[in-house]
Amino acid sequence: MIPFENTWPYERIGSDIYVQYCPFCKAPNILLPFKPRELESLKEGVKKLLIFPCCHNKLTLVGADQDYLLAGRPLRQYR
Repeated sequence: MIPFENTWPYERIGSDIYVQYCPFCKAPNILLPFKPRELESLKEGVKKLLIFPCCHNKLTLVGADQDYLLAGRPLRQYR
């Protein structure tokens, strides 16, 4: 089972892929620097390094589904 704390929701609008906010700096409406074909390869299990354009933090994506990106480390913090 995929650990929920390693997931982050995304939206696809046309050929652009967005996250509602950055998991690191909390900047809103971040356009991710990759194309739909790269998202499809993530769904097939190909890893991808994602560098957020807002704060330049790095994250290794290890998978994706229709709603969430799957990271190699936790992105959500429980309170």
